[in-house]
Amino acid sequence: MLKAVLFDMDGVIVDTEPLHRKAYFNMFDEVNINVGETLYDSFTGQATLPICKTLCQHFELSETPENLVSIKRKHFKYLFENDSSLALIDGVHDLIKDYHSNGLTLVLASSASMANINRIFDRFDLNKYFKAKISGADLKASKPHPEIFIKAAQLAGEHRDNCMVIEDSTNGIAAAKAANIYCVGFKSPNSANQDYSKADRVITNFDEILFAKLP
Repeated sequence: MLKAVLFDMDGVIVDTEPLHRKAYFNMFDEVNINVGETLYDSFTGQATLPICKTLCQHFELSETPENLVSIKRKHFKYLFENDSSLALIDGVHDLIKDYHSNGLTLVLASSASMANINRIFDRFDLNKYFKAKISGADLKASKPHPEIFIKAAQLAGEHRDNCMVIEDSTNGIAAAKAANIYCVGFKSPNSANQDYSKADRVITNFDEILFAKLP
C-alpha cells in the first residue's frame, strides 16, 4: 500500500535543468574545457562534486574538484536570481497538493545542494507539503547509488515497499531500483537521452499518476 512518495527535484518538480546546463557550460568555458553532449548527458542526476571529480580526471585539470563546484555554483546562483524562465514543471504543483491532501507522506530526495533545494522550496512555497528534504550532495555516494532513497524512505518513516519514487534521469531511476523501491520515470522535456527502461512505469504527464488513478 502506497504511503510515501519520494520526489526528485531537478526535472521533476522544477525546471532547473536549463539553468544548470547554462551554469555548467559557463564553468566549462571559464576553466577552458570542451565537454561534449554525450559526456554531459551522462551526468544527469548526479551531484555536482562527483561530476567535477570526473571532469578533473577526464581532462587532467590542475583545478581541484571543489574549485570547479564553487565556480559552477557561482554561475547558477547568478542565473537563479536573474533568469526569469525558472518555473515549476507543468502539473507538478497540483500533483503535490493532491498527494498531500490524500494523506501521503512526501519527501524530497535530490542530488542538488541543500542551498539550492531551499531556494526552490522558498520561491515556490513547497515546504508545507513535505515532511523532509534530503540532499544527495551531503551523502557519501551519489546516484545511481541507492543511499539517497534508502535514507529518504527512513525519513518518511515508511517501509520501502510502501514508497514510490518519481525520477527523470537514468541515474535516479537506477538508484531507486537499487533501493528496491517502485519507480515512476517522468519523461521530462529537459532531460534528454535518458534511459527509462528500468522504471516500473513511464509517464509524460503528471495527470497520469494523480492519487485517484494510482493502482
